[in-house]
Amino acid sequence: MTHTTPQIFQRFKNLVAAQSTRHGGVSPPPYESLNLGMNTTDAKSNILENRKIFFTNLGWEEKHSAGGHQVHGDKIKYVSEPGSFDDYDAFISNQKNILLTVTIADCVPILLYDSHHQAIAAIHAGWKGTIAEILKKTIKELTKSFNTNPADCFAYVGTCIDECSFEVDEDVAQHFHNDFKRWDEQKKKFFIDLKKANKQQLLDAGVPKNQIEISPYSTFIHNDKYFSYRKEKGTTGRMLAAIGLKE
Repeated sequence: MTHTTPQIFQRFKNLVAAQSTRHGGVSPPPYESLNLGMNTTDAKSNILENRKIFFTNLGWEEKHSAGGHQVHGDKIKYVSEPGSFDDYDAFISNQKNILLTVTIADCVPILLYDSHHQAIAAIHAGWKGTIAEILKKTIKELTKSFNTNPADCFAYVGTCIDECSFEVDEDVAQHFHNDFKRWDEQKKKFFIDLKKANKQQLLDAGVPKNQIEISPYSTFIHNDKYFSYRKEKGTTGRMLAAIGLKE
C-alpha cells in the first residue's frame, strides 16, 4: 500500500488527502522502497519513478503539485500555481487542482481543510516548527487570506515519531510546556509528545475536537511501514503528506 487516507476527510468527495508509506516503490535498501525525497542520495531515476507511482495512485499528476525543501522554520507560502518552493514549511491555497505536499521522515505532517471556504493547508512541524507554533500561524494565515473560521476546519495530525521514541536533552525539552514532555529518571532523558503539542495548537486556535484526527502510528515503532530518520540514523527515505481539491 503506497499511502494511507485520513478518515476525517473521506466525507468530502472533492478532497484528496494522503500520507505515503514506504511500500510500493522501486528504490533499493536503505531507501526501500517508496522513497519520495528529492534531497536524498537515492538514484534520481528511482525517486522520480516512486513519485510517479504515488501521484498516480492518488489520481493526480505531479506537474499539478506544489512542495519544496523544508527547513524547520515557520514560513508559510500561499500557493496559486503548482511548483517547487524551497524554504517554506507550510503551504496554503484555495485553488482547485493543486496538490499541496510536505516531506517527512519523523516530523509531524498536518493537513487542514476549511470546508466552508474551500481552502487547504499542508504543514511540516518538527520540534522546531512545533515550538515556533507554525500550525497556529498557518491557521491565522488561512483566516487572513480566506476568511477561514477555525470552527469550519477539519485536521489530520499524521504519522510521525511517537512520544516514547522521541528522547531529548534539556536543550530541546526546555522549549516545551510540561504537558508535552516527560522526564525519565532511569534514562535521564526527556520524552516529547509532538502529536499532543500540535493537537493543542489546533484546539487553541478553535478547531473542534471532533474535527481532529490523530494518526495512531509511529514512524519509529512502525518502521516497517514508514521511514524514520532517527531509527535509521539519517540514511532513509522520505514520505509525503498531501492535500488537494479537485474541480
